[in-house]
Amino acid sequence: MTETNSTMEKFREHYRLVADFSGNESIVTDLERFRSRYLEKAIQDLLFSEERSVRKASFDLIRSAFMQSGAWSESIEPLYRAIGRGEEQGFTVPAINIRGLTYETARAVFRAIRSIDAGPVIFELAKSEIGYTGQRPMEYAGLIMAAAFQEKVQGPVFIQGDHYQVNAPRFREAPEKEIEDLKYLIQESLDAGYRNIDIDASTLVRLEPEDLREQQRENGRVTAQLTHFIRQISMGAGREKDHPVSVGGEIGEVGKENSTPAELEAFMEVFREHLARLGPKEDGISKISVQTGTSHGGVPLADGSIKKVALDFAALEALSRMARDRYHMGGAVQHGASTLPEEMFDRFPGVGTLEIHLATGFQNLVLDHPLFPKELYQRAVGYLKDAHKKEWKENETEEQFVYKNRKRIFGPFKKDLSLLPEETIKGIMATMEERFTLIFKRLGLSGTRSVVNRHFPGGA
Repeated sequence: MTETNSTMEKFREHYRLVADFSGNESIVTDLERFRSRYLEKAIQDLLFSEERSVRKASFDLIRSAFMQSGAWSESIEPLYRAIGRGEEQGFTVPAINIRGLTYETARAVFRAIRSIDAGPVIFELAKSEIGYTGQRPMEYAGLIMAAAFQEKVQGPVFIQGDHYQVNAPRFREAPEKEIEDLKYLIQESLDAGYRNIDIDASTLVRLEPEDLREQQRENGRVTAQLTHFIRQISMGAGREKDHPVSVGGEIGEVGKENSTPAELEAFMEVFREHLARLGPKEDGISKISVQTGTSHGGVPLADGSIKKVALDFAALEALSRMARDRYHMGGAVQHGASTLPEEMFDRFPGVGTLEIHLATGFQNLVLDHPLFPKELYQRAVGYLKDAHKKEWKENETEEQFVYKNRKRIFGPFKKDLSLLPEETIKGIMATMEERFTLIFKRLGLSGTRSVVNRHFPGGA
């Protein structure tokens, strides 16, 4: 008997009272017993088993329990199309990137949703975050599903691949390989249960040509190519047929020049032309990410504080309106918003912002929390200064370097985070839940559960 077979036999023996392993996938047969006595072990197996077969079997158990409990992974496409038709309004959908303590943080999100009877919230992870957080799609989706199951969530759960971005230098060197790598990641994500994918080919925009269509040509073409690929591999019966995967595009790379309606028009012309050649009857994108003055994580100053942002709400409003009125999308997406002042969040629903992406602010809340162990943090900073010293720019202070790079500690210190004392986790997550609740209220989500019920009735 090989080591893998032996490990799987031990795995099946451990879960034999609550699971059936006779088919191709592991199926939970006793939901309440699995929740109370086995879920934590399944999460640890998913996170840390050295055997891929065990991680996959753990994921199957978690997904089985999740789907049997009245929840399901869903595409937000129907809601976004309804917003595009003017049937829903008055709120902005938060999309939350969770870089560490994912299971615990997702539980806090679900509790915050329940506390104000909120509706749509997206859980997402960017392509870049997969690397430095050490979370492949199966792990990330499994942890979100585990959190939903533990919190007894009923209804749709939205999981999204964020910034599935084209690497411009690699694309110029070997375009076919870069596209194939993205297709592999998209397939992996859909297999793990993701039903929402944001394509980011804005890195291919060229500013040299005067004609905006020429500037956006490669962006539009590649976005159409990957949209067509998603449609081809995700078409099926039942819910997949009625609710196609939600696909987003991007016209302005975050942190660069602000986007304009003329750029959106140029991109959509190119995108639609290429998509029509590939799949004339296929659905296009349901949202468009734009740049209106923010940057991912904010800009750290020499003293460690964050530079104030001059966010162009007028441009955001104009782009959202154009996306809805002319192209029947839900609207525009705002990136890099989690470090904005609290008073700004109220303004996003008022200007018709469809979706807002939030990451670094929640990361900061964890790492800067009074309960976060100082010894662990100093050890993590020491790791950054050693492992990533080549990225320390000559004119940067230590505070700037650490702030810009501490997102990279979540993968290498994943095990350490999992061993934090229970009281520490509870204290940090109580603060996180308060923050989620505050932001959700400011984004207009109070009482929007009925919106979700209207557009996503029934089960999987």
